[in-house]
Amino acid sequence: MSTAEETKIKLFDKYTFDNVEVYSKSLQAAISIKPIFVPHSAGRHEHWKFAKNKVNVIERLINHIALTPKAGGKKYKAINAVKAAFELINHKTGKNPILVFIKAIENAAPREDTTRISYGGILYYQSVDISPTRRVDLAIRNIVIGARNNSFKSPRPFHEALADEIIDASENNPKSYAIAKRQELEKHAEASR
Repeated sequence: MSTAEETKIKLFDKYTFDNVEVYSKSLQAAISIKPIFVPHSAGRHEHWKFAKNKVNVIERLINHIALTPKAGGKKYKAINAVKAAFELINHKTGKNPILVFIKAIENAAPREDTTRISYGGILYYQSVDISPTRRVDLAIRNIVIGARNNSFKSPRPFHEALADEIIDASENNPKSYAIAKRQELEKHAEASR
């Protein structure tokens, strides 16, 4: 596919992939922003090691949403939720929602975590760096969990909660669940150095 054809491709036939880039050098290999119309690859990546890094990041968000009890594994229900959330993000911020989502991932991705080490019958925690793929997975998971928690037992629809969570995470707002979780993880890691 040539670059002229790629510029015509728009997500959900609305949002362009032009000028969308990942600014975090460490996450560039783990976030794919390959232009697509509809984020549905039917799991063709699962047979190869590290192939999920080539799956578009929007589809990875949709896959995490499809795992929630509300979506119940129905991928098109998750696609519609993301489509509605992106429309809200575009309306509230006036920016391309793909850019806002990438910025949210960059802000919500934790850099350090802890692991349990057993030495001579004694357990202690040691601070470790997190791989870029896991950083992206944790950021997306925490964004989805935050949206689910805000819409659970509430009259607020899931797509509104998802849009607010993405906007808050992109602005590095501490009221975002994903940002709070990242700060908590890094705080624990710093204490166990």
